[in-house]
Amino acid sequence: QVQLVESGGGLVQAGGSLRLSCAASGRTFRRTFSNYAVGWFRQAPGKEREFVAAIAWRGGSTYYSDPVKGRFTISRDNSKNTVYLQMNGLKPEDTAVYYCAAERLALPCFYGEYYEYTNWGQGTQVTVSS
Repeated sequence: QVQLVESGGGLVQAGGSLRLSCAASGRTFRRTFSNYAVGWFRQAPGKEREFVAAIAWRGGSTYYSDPVKGRFTISRDNSKNTVYLQMNGLKPEDTAVYYCAAERLALPCFYGEYYEYTNWGQGTQVTVSS
């Protein structure tokens, strides 16, 4: 069974920081998690789901959307079967439900598109107050 569990969301003031975690659960998934590329997406009320960041399998290359570049950092610890999203300099427009997604590839060809990922977490709410 493939399952992703996000955590770390919450309420923070503008300029603050949060670190989101995306943990793999399920025996087989945990054993092979290093073979999955992982992406973070977010969805604000009334808006479409948008790409935030992605990291290739085995701790490879990282990619960011323009709105978060320079503020957010994606990383992974395959020994802990977890991918992190460190978010600094948060802005009210970062308010959204954040989802992590995984696909068993080095990196999906269109890593910024939600349909490239098969496995999704339940999401964690991030709210940034002004």
